[in-house]
Amino acid sequence: MLSNDKQNDTTLPLAGCRVIERSRTVAAAYAGRLLAAMGAQVVMLEPATGSPLRRAAPVLEDTNESALFAYLAAGKHSLICDLSNAAGRELMARELANADILLDDTPLRERGAQGLAPEDTAARYPKLVHVSVLPYGATGPKAHWDAEEVNLVHAGGEGFLLPNGLSCEQFPDRPPLKVYGNFASYQGGCAAAWCALSAWWAVPTTGGQYVDVSVQDANLAVGAFALQRLGDGSLEHRTTRSFRYGGVFEAKDGYVEVLTLEDRQWQALVQLLGEPAWALDEALQDPLERSRRGAELNTHIRTWMREHAVEDIVSRAQALGVPAAKYRTPEEVLTGEQETARSLFAKTTLKSGRRVDLLTAPFQFRCSPLPGGGRVPALGELSEEVLQ
Repeated sequence: MLSNDKQNDTTLPLAGCRVIERSRTVAAAYAGRLLAAMGAQVVMLEPATGSPLRRAAPVLEDTNESALFAYLAAGKHSLICDLSNAAGRELMARELANADILLDDTPLRERGAQGLAPEDTAARYPKLVHVSVLPYGATGPKAHWDAEEVNLVHAGGEGFLLPNGLSCEQFPDRPPLKVYGNFASYQGGCAAAWCALSAWWAVPTTGGQYVDVSVQDANLAVGAFALQRLGDGSLEHRTTRSFRYGGVFEAKDGYVEVLTLEDRQWQALVQLLGEPAWALDEALQDPLERSRRGAELNTHIRTWMREHAVEDIVSRAQALGVPAAKYRTPEEVLTGEQETARSLFAKTTLKSGRRVDLLTAPFQFRCSPLPGGGRVPALGELSEEVLQ
């Protein structure tokens, strides 16, 4: 049906899985992106004007293409399908008849008229996994609400907790806005992808399912550790939420993050620091005492960090067994030794023909490495005739 080498590669984990994606949000589009990365054939049903994500920031200055859309759409296909008319709905019906999974973030108020009500899809396509991806889910008092990324970050609790640590200390007057980019939506997309696969694998025994994914719920799950603190009466806040010692430190020429969660890591950190007298205090052998004196410890550690270069700190720390890493620029990430060894990035062709490096997936498979790469589809690249 489609001449795409990646989709014809039967060694990929999701080879043979066909996904129809109706997305206007990052969460649903990212779910499709993850499935496409694993070898599923993902077809985006777009309106004649194209997905709004095609115009989403940030935009590449030289080609005026959305960098966000390029990442979310790589490896997919595009088919124009206007569900406001009968012809479009019939086209979608033919596509769903041959699909395994439907990713759908259509607002509830529009689903009935567009033929996407879950009871209708269940009746017409008994083996289809229909995954609803909405900000607050498809049930409950907020099911009809829309939400931007900033709303979802705060609804999931992270907005109350960030920025914390060094960022909060350096800029205490800054309001808690949101994590850069689409953190909340990516969490929702991950949940939607895994739920879709769980339901799909169960089709031989249970048939198709309707899966209701809430982006807010997915983000609450990420912050479960902060929520469980409510059980002991404590309340996390961005000014107090941090590791008692460790965290982000400013070095001579950049920033380093150090976390010592185990006794052996603390002992290694003491070695890294040159075994200063303050660190050899017998009382600091007790992890609870170290936590109680976290602010004091960090004062000493910061003084030492400012006197040393990042690369020297990280290389010595890792040799000693201290969990430490450098905060790197995007260029450094692309050319990093770890990223290169794991083939995390691959060349992808944009609609303009420009070739760029894109993250293949936030994971890899040992027995069937993901090829990545491919291309970003032009709007409506697939005609109805080709699909037939």
